[in-house]
This record gives sequence, C-alpha cells and structure tokens, in this order.
Amino acid sequence: MTDRAPTVRTTAGPGGGSRGAPLAIALSPILAARYRARDLERIREAAPGARLVTLSVEGLADGPLDDVEVLLRGWLSAEAFDRLLARAPRLAWVHSASAGVERALTPTARARGVVITNARGVFSRPIAEYVLMMILAISRRLPQLLELQRERTWQPLEGSELRDLTIGVVGLGSIGRAVAALASAFGCRVVAVRRRTEASGSASRGDVDGLREVEPDEVLGPEGLPALLAQSDFVVLAAPLTSETEGMIDDAALAAMKRGSWLINVARGRLIDERALLRALGEGRIGGAVLDTFAEEPLPPDSPFYDLPNAIVTPHTSWSSARVLDRSVELFCDNLRRFAAGEPLLNVVDPDAGY
Repeated sequence: MTDRAPTVRTTAGPGGGSRGAPLAIALSPILAARYRARDLERIREAAPGARLVTLSVEGLADGPLDDVEVLLRGWLSAEAFDRLLARAPRLAWVHSASAGVERALTPTARARGVVITNARGVFSRPIAEYVLMMILAISRRLPQLLELQRERTWQPLEGSELRDLTIGVVGLGSIGRAVAALASAFGCRVVAVRRRTEASGSASRGDVDGLREVEPDEVLGPEGLPALLAQSDFVVLAAPLTSETEGMIDDAALAAMKRGSWLINVARGRLIDERALLRALGEGRIGGAVLDTFAEEPLPPDSPFYDLPNAIVTPHTSWSSARVLDRSVELFCDNLRRFAAGEPLLNVVDPDAGY
C-alpha cells in the first residue's frame, strides 16, 4: 500500500486478547462471496489468538458477538451494521473494505465513538486505468468504429489526441490523484476541484500505488466547480458521497459543462441527479456519460440508461483487478498489528468530513 497518509492515533487502545490483539474479529464478505484460506491465515497471523466470526451480508453471525472488538466490513447494509453494533458492545474499530464509508458512519456508530478506517488507495490504480481506457476509447472513436464493423462499413473516423484534451477531476483523493497522474502522462491538461486547496500537494506527495504523482495544472476549491465543468472535455467524478456532494451534478452543473464533453462517474451514483443527466443525454446537451455506479444497484433492466447511444454503462467494475483483494487484506492486517500495539491506524476517517 502506498496511500496511507495521514495517520491518526486511535483512541481504541490495545485489544483484550493476547499481546493486545482483539479478542474476536467479525468478517463480512469483501469483494468475493467467501474469504480465501490464505486471507484467513494472514488475519490470524496478524492477530494471534483472536476468534474469527463470519457474518453474512444480512449481518447473521456464525458465533457470539459479545467479545468482538474489530470488524472488517464489506457487504453490509447500514441497518444490518446498526443491529451488529447493538449485539457487539466491545466493538471499537471498523475497517471498511471500500473507500466510501457512508454506510459505516451511521448515527449509532458516531454516538458510540467507533473508529472507522477505510480502503483508501486499494482501488486507485485499477479505477484510474478504467478512466483512461474510457477516455482513450471515446477520443479515438472506438464505439463508432465497432458499430461500423458490425455494419461491415469501411469509414475512417478522425479522433482526438489526448494532449489536446482537458481532464477535470472532481475530488483529489487517492483515486483523483491516480487519474491525474495517468492523464498527465498522456499529455492531458488536468484541472481538479477539491474540498481544501491549501497545500494541495504537500500533504500527499509521492507515489500513488506505483504511479508517480504529479500536481494538476490547476487546483480549485468547491466554488470552482462551474469553471472546471466549462473547460473540461472529460469530467471525472472521484469525490466521496457526503451531504455536501450528494446531487452535485444537477441541471445547473450539466448546463455548465462544455458542449460535447463527457461525464465519467467512478465514485458514487448519488453524486448525480440521474433524472437531470437523462435529460441532458437525451437532448444532446453533453457528449455522453460513462457510468460505473448508480443510485440503485444493480441497475434495473428497464433503466433508460441502457438504451442511450451516448451512455456507456458498466456494472460497478472499475475497481476490479486481480490485485485488489490482496491489497485489501494486506492493509487490514497492517492495521490489525497497529491496533494490537496501540500504534496509529492507517486511513482513519474524519466522521465530520465523511472520508
């Protein structure tokens, strides 16, 4: 893992088990239906003597929860999580296997003072590669070329060089920085919007999962979103879902976008007012949209997004690679060792900021 700063000292303290390890660890499914044997072995090595409790996606446990001090949280609804909290009075630290933590920062968890850490950095590289794949495909007219192939038509099409494009990145966390690094390597001009603009590069310099980090050409505060939208050929949503960002891409934002530009969402579906986006796509007010995430998932078969010629729909797969599960378990085990030693945990979430 390369994206683990800043670190924050947890107030949870050492666990109640051997050498400060937690007495018991609850595990809900992450990225796959079942944990691999080697994953469980790595967790046991990181927390010697800890009892492992397996949870279903509904929150059903295969053992007692009264001594559970740590939760590795994957597929678990907010409601199931709150039920778990009620049955696990010793639960002090929850590690989210996703970067988004809106389902873990429930009022109950906040009232309990549960420490939340997330998977920041685990998915940055595959998501950034997905974004660049889509930018390349659209710029080089791949969808139209495939349609011409199906029609058996020989018709050369003019494409765009990436050095002539401006990429707007909304949210400059680990995913946004990885997108900026790859886009800059292709010669794109990169403009970013982030919550805080001060010392934009100093707090997170270095590599982003093997990608040499570069500073965007321009970094704006939240008030700069209309300016970013107006100049970007591709707008990439990489912001966390919070009360401030929910529905941020609405009619006004879509109207501010450059004519012919594309919207790419690899963050959360609820960042977008989907009805407004359907209108903008149907009326041709923007070039198109690449959507890997939606407010309702799975996307229903009757969704109009499937039928739009200027929409590319993928099933929340931008994060997927053969490496992500190993990185997820590695980060959790690293934090388990830190938890037992009373050391600062990595990727601690600010409950007020929501990420």
